Amino acid sequence: MEEAKKRKLEETGNGDVFSPQSEGQLRNLLDPLRKDQLVDLLVKLGTQYSTVAEEIKGVACSDPVHRKLFVRGLAWETTSETLCAAFSMHGEIEEGAVIFDKATGKSRGYGFITFRHMESAQKALQEPSKMIDGRLAVCNLACESLSSASVSTDVALRKIYIGGLSPDISSETLLSFFGRHGDIEEGSVAYDKDTNKSRGFGFVTYKTAEAAKKAIDDPNKTLGGRNITVKLADTHKSKVIQAQVPAAMVPMAVPFPAGFAQSGKSQSASPSPVGYAPYLPAMSAYPTAYPNAPAQYASPPQISYPQVGGKKEPVGLPSAAPPGIPGYPYYATKP
Repeated sequence: MEEAKKRKLEETGNGDVFSPQSEGQLRNLLDPLRKDQLVDLLVKLGTQYSTVAEEIKGVACSDPVHRKLFVRGLAWETTSETLCAAFSMHGEIEEGAVIFDKATGKSRGYGFITFRHMESAQKALQEPSKMIDGRLAVCNLACESLSSASVSTDVALRKIYIGGLSPDISSETLLSFFGRHGDIEEGSVAYDKDTNKSRGFGFVTYKTAEAAKKAIDDPNKTLGGRNITVKLADTHKSKVIQAQVPAAMVPMAVPFPAGFAQSGKSQSASPSPVGYAPYLPAMSAYPTAYPNAPAQYASPPQISYPQVGGKKEPVGLPSAAPPGIPGYPYYATKP
């Protein structure tokens, strides 16, 4: 018994007897600590004790969110096998696939790589841009791509549009030409999905906004014997917004029968017969369009056509528009 007590004293290095803390006591001690303090503590323990290091590694690798990469900018002909081969240099791959359109069977230009270990994913992220099948693809953590709702302002300042390209210009040539302005994160000539031919334009995303500005300001805008257009990608085309007016609100000319009293006009005889039409089905929506309409105007008036002097004349037409509702369309169409 004395020997066991002596060993405990030697392990603690002081005169106090070592007493292990309960889980609740340890949580109370760790809760107030900042994230950086917790990381430093775990790093220190992990470097001193291999069991702690293995526990940390196991927890970090258990969730694939830390090991799954999203790869965009792939060539249309890139296969899942080619994609996996390009990333296998960073470590063992658990799963990898290019995403194809179900209807057409063609690549959608992106894919996913899931490594078996978190360290492999971190190595791949140190070199996010990778040339695959003649296209410069770029990768990042899949969770970051899926949670991003829109393109960041930073990317909008780093991405340029290049127009007027010769059909002979490849992605490698494009990247080589614009690489003189700075490090490129991703870029490619735009190719048609069906023919795999150049569409005459492309995009380049630099790692810094300064490099993009240099490319735009560069007076030498000739590539492959053609003058090219270089501008920020988000301004290379305009957007036109056209306002649409609901059909039920469009004013229409209304034919009035002979002898029908119109507000502010004298009665006159019509020299030719006038046709009358039933109301549009949309008339049922008028109480909503005119919420202040009186109850008697909530639905179209019923009009009969009795024989008067050998001619059919309408009976039951309202004499005036509902008060306070200018432009209320009673008669919208012909029968």
